[in-house]
Parts: sequence; structure tokens; C-alpha cells
Amino acid sequence: MNNLPLWAHISLLVLLLICSAFFSISETAMMAQNRSRLKFDAKQGSTSAKLTQGLLERVDKLLSTILIGNNLINTGLTTLVTALAISSFGNDDKVLTIATLLVGTLIIVFAEILPKVVGASYADRIARIVAYPLAGFQILLAPLVFFVNGFVNRLLSVLGIKTGTDDATQRLTAQELRQIVLESHNYIPAKPRTILLNLLNLEDLRVDEVMSPRSHIEVLDLVRGDEGVREQLATCYHNKLPVIEADLSKIIGILHVRRALAASFEGPLSVQAVRDLVETPVFVPSGTVVLQQLQQFQDTGTRVGLVVDEYGEVLGLVTLEDILEEIVGEYTTASPRAPSGAGQIAKLDEDGALIVDASTPIRLLNRRLKLGLPEEGPITLNGLIIERLEDLPDAEVALRVGNVVLETMQVEAHSIKTVKIRRMRA
Repeated sequence: MNNLPLWAHISLLVLLLICSAFFSISETAMMAQNRSRLKFDAKQGSTSAKLTQGLLERVDKLLSTILIGNNLINTGLTTLVTALAISSFGNDDKVLTIATLLVGTLIIVFAEILPKVVGASYADRIARIVAYPLAGFQILLAPLVFFVNGFVNRLLSVLGIKTGTDDATQRLTAQELRQIVLESHNYIPAKPRTILLNLLNLEDLRVDEVMSPRSHIEVLDLVRGDEGVREQLATCYHNKLPVIEADLSKIIGILHVRRALAASFEGPLSVQAVRDLVETPVFVPSGTVVLQQLQQFQDTGTRVGLVVDEYGEVLGLVTLEDILEEIVGEYTTASPRAPSGAGQIAKLDEDGALIVDASTPIRLLNRRLKLGLPEEGPITLNGLIIERLEDLPDAEVALRVGNVVLETMQVEAHSIKTVKIRRMRA
């Protein structure tokens, strides 16, 4: 070593620094790359992706190869700089101190920080490149890696530390998936991103939150007789109607209006004819998860379900369209008889306030009017006001929820009917 010229020593020093930087950048790039993209590219037939994926299947072996190689190189660097310093300036404490500081600075800056920053910034691209030499080093250092890993595994076993990857711990949670989708605005357009988020939210939704409440259900009442039945069918808006006798507690079934219209060509519709056409209603327990109900609709081929409580009382009606609107957004045409105003759920007062039906779901109000009302707890505006007041008001009452003022306008014996909504100015 002492016989080598100075330029040879410097060249060797630079070479060792490059090798050390290679192991550092490889470690960071391999660990920081996008695993999902890697898996996709491997399935597409990319050779470098397949090789990289193969290396990552044994992370312990890969890291051992990188760390052993890096430490061997860094040891050689330290030895070389120290030997150069002693041969040039003599074996002195100050010389050794300066040499140690010099080699430490070189390693930290050029072999650690700089390569790792670059590796983290271009992880996917660099990982595919370094995979080839890493595979070679893995073969070259295999005996040493085997010995070191065996010793480490025994030590971990004595300490009671379990190693290896558990599939359960590697899976992403729903919240993590939501965060990934939210941060994907550079890759996924706004509308598909919203649909993905809505799909993830289905597991947290209940049919009670998306159903049409009992008071908003359009029905066909057989008590009105033959002429009344024909009049109701001529003016109905929906294609599927619950058929009742006087009250929702007496449900006959579900009528497909198109089938009734087809039957009308054979003669005037009668109450008995409607009875013959109805189908057995599907009852959905209150609290059923929306995703589960969607699967139920798919399995049974039905599109309408009556939501009932634990006592069998009808709370509302949920349709396939209601669930689909939670995924893709509202797309159905509003009823011609629905009140005009913001999103067909509110009308404007003379002073600019919004007047809404108190049975309107809070989720619907927030989605269309951007009110920011709390969605944890009561489902409807009526429930929210009663919960906050802890009683049913017997007169007009105003209360503030966030930056929204809710004023009761019409109260009946058992519920609030209409509410006036005002936004507070910031």
C-alpha cells in the first residue's frame, strides 16, 4: 500500500466512496419505492420489476447484504485514510484525530446523506437499476450473509422477538386507503376520486341514513277504490310503489307500475287487479350496513326495501338508486312536485333563509347545502334539534349548531315538521 503513488490512493478512496454511496442509495431506494406500482409492473412483464420484487421477498437477506457490504467498504475507507495520514504526516495523535474527522465527514456527506436523499427522491427509478448489482452482491456475500443472519435469528429467538412479515399487519386499513385516495389528486381525476371515497364510506353507512323517511314515501292506497287507484297510478312519479290499505302498517306488497300499465290495456284496473300484481315486500332491518344491503339487492334481484325497526314498524324506504347515489352522486330526476330551491330539498324564505322539512336526513342537507351539521348521532334534522333541546319544543325555538341557526316553524304533537335555516356570517 505504501508503494502506491498518491493518485492511486486518491483513486481508491474515490472508488470506495462510490461503493459506499451505492449501498446507501440502494437501501433507501429499495425500502422507499412504491410496492403497488412494483407489483403492477412485475405483472406487466418488467424484468427489473420482477428482480426487485424477488429481492424484497427476503428483506432480511437483502438488508444483510447491503449492510455487510456497506460496513466492509466503510471499514476499508477508514483504514485507507488512516494509513495515508500516517504515511504522509507520521503516527501522531493529532494526525489520527484529523484523519478520523476527515473520513467521518466524507462518509456522512458523500456516502450517507447525499445518496439517501437522492434514493428517497427517485426511489422507483433507482431501485430497478440497483437491483441487478444487488443480486450479484447477494450471491457473492451469500456465505457471510448466511452466517450473520443465523446468528441474528438465534439472538432474536433468545430475546423472544418474532420476525417475518404478517399478512394482517401489511394490509391497509380503510382509513389508510382513504388517505391514499385523497392524496392521489395528481393521478386520479376529481370525479373518480370522489366515487372511490364514497365506496370506502359505504361500510360506515346504515340504510337509515340513505332511506326516504316514512313521511316522504309515495304509496298506492287501495282504500280509495278502483277510480282512486287509477288516479294514483296516472299521477305517480316512481316506478315501484308500496301498496297499502289506509296506513303503512298495512302493507300489501310492492307494485311495478309498468306491469300495472301493461295490465290496463286489457281493461280498466281494479283494486283486485292490483292485488294480483303486487310482489312480496322486502323488509330491511334498521341499522343494516348499506354495503350489505347493496349485496342483498344484487343477490335477490330486487330494487326496493322497506326499512323497519325492531317492532316491525316501517321507518322508511330504501332503493337501489338511493345507494347508487351515495356512490356516484345524485343523478335521478327530481319529482315535479318536489319543492323548488337548493337541491330540491329547501325553499327560500322572503328574508333569504332556507325552509326545509325536518325529516330531511342531515347527510343530504350537508351534501347539497354545505351546512356542516354533525352527522354522528341523529339522522334527521328533527332528531338533531330534539337531541340538542332534550325535549320536543311546543313553540318556535331557535338554536345554534356550529355556524348554522335552526329555527323551528311548525311543530306537531310528536315531531317537528318544518325548520328555518340561517347561516351565521363569519
